[in-house]
Amino acid sequence: MATFDWKPFLFGGLASMTAEFGTFPIDLTKTRLQVQGQTIDTQHSMLRYRGMFHALYRIGQEEGFRALYSGGGPALLRQASYGTIKFGVYNTLKRYFVERPEDETLTVNVLCAVIAGVVSSSIANPTDVLKIRMQAQGKKLPGGMLHNFVDIYQKEGTRGLWRGVVPTAQRAAVVVGVELPVYDMIKKHLIASELMGDTVSTHFVASFSCGLAGAIASNPIDVVRTRMMNQRVIQGSFLYKSTLHCFLQTWRTEGSLALYKGFWPNWLRLGPWNIIFFITFEQLKRLAI
Repeated sequence: MATFDWKPFLFGGLASMTAEFGTFPIDLTKTRLQVQGQTIDTQHSMLRYRGMFHALYRIGQEEGFRALYSGGGPALLRQASYGTIKFGVYNTLKRYFVERPEDETLTVNVLCAVIAGVVSSSIANPTDVLKIRMQAQGKKLPGGMLHNFVDIYQKEGTRGLWRGVVPTAQRAAVVVGVELPVYDMIKKHLIASELMGDTVSTHFVASFSCGLAGAIASNPIDVVRTRMMNQRVIQGSFLYKSTLHCFLQTWRTEGSLALYKGFWPNWLRLGPWNIIFFITFEQLKRLAI
């Protein structure tokens, strides 16, 4: 069995924060698009944005450039925890089952990725709740990250900070379970077939592909997760009682395509996010050799 390696944890966290900062405004538009048009939530019933670029323009025009980074603090904090744990656990588990990278199989990689996604997302859930609340409300949500963290805890308790943890863990299981194995398998195939070497070009192709696969697989869960995290107690009850209830209510009241609201910014974020992350991660690995 291989000895414990701390580098995937450190490099995963640093690369995740770099990718998050570079793509955050796109993630903001995804959240705004996903929460709008809810027929049973009057606060978000209006369709204010026609698409990603319209949302970017309108948010910047009406709320200012800084609003494009509303929730940026908890987003970076989330990646410092979620990204660090996710990539560290994934790589550690792979070495537990298989000593050599060339002996990895798709089954082993998917299993390790799903476990890593569920564990890391569950631990980092409070930062995700903060990020989504701040993104959805923009200037309407006063105070900074610490103020809003305390506000959620005082008004909603510990459960408020872990609101939406089930769909978050489900989304992470799907996204991580698809993206990381797809990246590893494409990279491995390109190098083994001698089509490409272990270069930035190979990392680009593999990361672009895994971002597209992750967006297609995760978008419905992402819509449900966003709405579950953003909801507050109204007249003593919640709009959505569970993940399944939110999924069915969205389907029935807004149609099946509502589950793919925010798909383009989701993909256009996951694509560049993965490209920035994996290229940064691979370069950090080389610097450490």
